[in-house]
Amino acid sequence: MSGSLTFKVHRQKPELISPAKPTPREIKLLSDIDEQEGLRFHIPTIFFYRHSTKASDPVAGIRRALAETLVYYYPFAGRLREGPNRKLSVDCTGEGVLFIEAVANVTLVEFEEKDALKPPFPCFEELLFDVEGSTEVLNTPLMLMQVTRLKCGGFIFATRINHAMSDAAGLSLFLKTMCDFAQGYQAPTVAPVWQRHHLSARIPFLVSHVHREYDEMPVISMENDGKGENMVGRSFFFGHREMSAIRRLLPLNLANSSTDMETLTSFLWRDRTIAIRPNPNKEMRLILIVNARNKLKTAPLSPGYYGNAFAFPVAIARARELTEKPLEFALRLAKEAKSSVTEGYMRSLVNLMVTKGRPSFSSDGAYLVSDVRIFADIGFGIWGKPVYGGIGTAGVADFPGASCCVSAEKINGEKGIIVPVCLPEKAMQRFVKELEAVFSSQFSSNGGKAP
Repeated sequence: MSGSLTFKVHRQKPELISPAKPTPREIKLLSDIDEQEGLRFHIPTIFFYRHSTKASDPVAGIRRALAETLVYYYPFAGRLREGPNRKLSVDCTGEGVLFIEAVANVTLVEFEEKDALKPPFPCFEELLFDVEGSTEVLNTPLMLMQVTRLKCGGFIFATRINHAMSDAAGLSLFLKTMCDFAQGYQAPTVAPVWQRHHLSARIPFLVSHVHREYDEMPVISMENDGKGENMVGRSFFFGHREMSAIRRLLPLNLANSSTDMETLTSFLWRDRTIAIRPNPNKEMRLILIVNARNKLKTAPLSPGYYGNAFAFPVAIARARELTEKPLEFALRLAKEAKSSVTEGYMRSLVNLMVTKGRPSFSSDGAYLVSDVRIFADIGFGIWGKPVYGGIGTAGVADFPGASCCVSAEKINGEKGIIVPVCLPEKAMQRFVKELEAVFSSQFSSNGGKAP
């Protein structure tokens, strides 16, 4: 278990890294998608890199690349302000982002041998130190970075950003620009653009679509909601063998027409619901994250858009239906919710944000799944791509019912998806048994082999 790996981290004092050159002093408005309550928090990511014999000091290189990147992404060097009606803007002060240099008495091989290259990471709070006051949404640095050298010559790069500024795709653009500068480029390969007005409300504020993800819901208690129990975080690996076993639970035509993420997400939703044993009449929700960049045709976003440009469509079913009906039922609901996100849906959504006071999504009975496999491509030059790159925790902020799926490769070369899950202790035990029951029966019926 990853919890058996312990080590010490020695940190230098946090410092502010400002843009390498003078940048405009101005006020920039965020979009109405950026400003919703459910994005007003800081989200952490973490990346592990192997030693390179050709590499110089990673701390100096990353610090320099960060300063160069902030010249082009200068709003990140500013501070968020809140105006009338909770309207957010960035005061582009150029003050900079927080940066921490550290060293740890542990090697990357030790992480691998202890099966610790997955959330929850041992000593995570030491690998991304929470500087006092830095998690506030307003008037604080919008980004925190920590680079930790390892005994083996590798390093850990961890970052935390104010989610109101960017989504996973936007952060990926920022980090890839840092990679460009780390490799000696003189400018970003993809030029960043602000364009937040493209996702802001327009008069008249017409809400033309149903957005059940923002329902104001009466709370129906769960019979076994785990109150008073310890919350447990654990990651699960889904490779070719596991995905094949899940697909055999579906009609062939549906299995062949569904993506890995659609299939896995619906499977997790159903089995997680079985594990938490809710009131059979409770409304259970699967919240999906759908990148809307390719949905906007009338006023398309530039490739360098780094703001939040996604929706939270939701699949809904009573607990009894979800747990008693076959997996096909959950999968069809998930696909229907995903396909509901269109350009009209997004225009309706930004108007809803204004008319409803920028609400948060409804979290009661909800399980949120986000595909952040994009982080596997953050390659820092001669250090190559990360051994692990993705979200650093099971659960997000104050919402444990969230799983951020990342790409993974085992020591034996097997590739797959890692899914961090956070549940009450007894529910986690039941969840593990549900997975074991599915995979053991499927593997044994197929002679222990995947097709």
